[in-house]
Amino acid sequence: MKAWVVTVDMGLGHQRATYPLASVAEGGIIPVGSEQTGFSEDTRLWSTVRAAYETISRCKSIPLVGTPLFALMDSLLSIPPYYPVRDLSAPDLQVKMLDRLIDRGLCEGMLRMIRRKPLPLITSYLAPAIAADRAGHDPVYCIICDAEVARAWVARDPGESRIHYLVPCERTVLRLRSYGVPEQRISLTGFPLPVELLGGPNLEVLKADLAGRLNRLDPGGRFRRQHGRDAAGMLGGGKLRAGNKRPITVTFAVGGAGAQAEIGCRIARSLRDRLQKGTVRLNLVAGVREEVESRFQRCKEELVPGSGNLRVIFGSGKPEYFRKFSEILHETDVLWTKPSELCFYCGLGIPIVTCPPIGSQELFNRKWMLEIGAAVPQEDPDYADQWLFDLLDSGRLAEIAWSGFLNARQYGTYRIREILDGGVNAEESRNIRRKVA
Repeated sequence: MKAWVVTVDMGLGHQRATYPLASVAEGGIIPVGSEQTGFSEDTRLWSTVRAAYETISRCKSIPLVGTPLFALMDSLLSIPPYYPVRDLSAPDLQVKMLDRLIDRGLCEGMLRMIRRKPLPLITSYLAPAIAADRAGHDPVYCIICDAEVARAWVARDPGESRIHYLVPCERTVLRLRSYGVPEQRISLTGFPLPVELLGGPNLEVLKADLAGRLNRLDPGGRFRRQHGRDAAGMLGGGKLRAGNKRPITVTFAVGGAGAQAEIGCRIARSLRDRLQKGTVRLNLVAGVREEVESRFQRCKEELVPGSGNLRVIFGSGKPEYFRKFSEILHETDVLWTKPSELCFYCGLGIPIVTCPPIGSQELFNRKWMLEIGAAVPQEDPDYADQWLFDLLDSGRLAEIAWSGFLNARQYGTYRIREILDGGVNAEESRNIRRKVA
């Protein structure tokens, strides 16, 4: 089954969500507002929206004015507390602002493209979904990239909208219900993870990677003593063993807007002695930001010039970056990042160390990870060589990795493809009711 697969060039999260669906994308994955859609006014509007997003992501670091400026802008995108449970279906300012942008031509280029061929539309951002729904396109599937979302992700009249939501976790289901989305238009799929990290519906690659990771994260054998039999049974008998000699690998990934890059350099300085001795490896992931890559390269030359134990990961474009990122995750033992869409990569059995959240969505993402035991908040990065290895020696990182594997979902990519092929049936809504009860 082919579909129009539409994303947006704002950070990395929305394109990361569509990357695993490239094989079903008619004409390739389409970033709205790009020249590919052939509508210049749309491109101009999206440039304005993207600039605002990146400003919000970075402005916290501006001395004196950064924090209050960020708080003001973030308030426009804030998500209200879920409790007390109440009806939140009334359209708010965010909904009205988006409607006005669509009236001005936002997503018009995309709409012209998808009218050429009657295929399902699947998108990882709110604006293309709502614009297509308003234009009468059907079916429209919208991938949710966070544990919680703002009211703007739902149409002005939720009961009349036909958008079908593909969501990563139970909390998202509850949130969409509070906005008035009928349960038959919500599928609990899980976040779409790269197939190269899964290995197929039986998760052969994921399980092999996780078995090796648990060996490295359990130097004292505490996890094996407590959970070894269960883990070996789920991952393949006999794969957990003592005596792994390879040093652990820590991967630090900045956000798509380049926020919090300085944390990566502080981590590297703290781990300098261990990097020089070869007892740890560090990946500094610059994404697609040349200025962040240059900063990380300078950090490497200052601390461990010529060493293969500190690598800078950079892609000249999003597809190249996503491919390189998947490659290093096979050997990553700890993922240190802000609680963005990468929070759902805990389902691969990778323990997450979370940077301070930026924005309302990330606050809820961190809350979700901590609730399922799949993450730990960062301590002072300047002392990572101490507290991170206390977590390692105690077996705590192995427990966090295992908890993420057990409690997050790995089948999002396959489930979304099944929905595109066969649609959503009544059993799906019954499963949602059962899982979030």
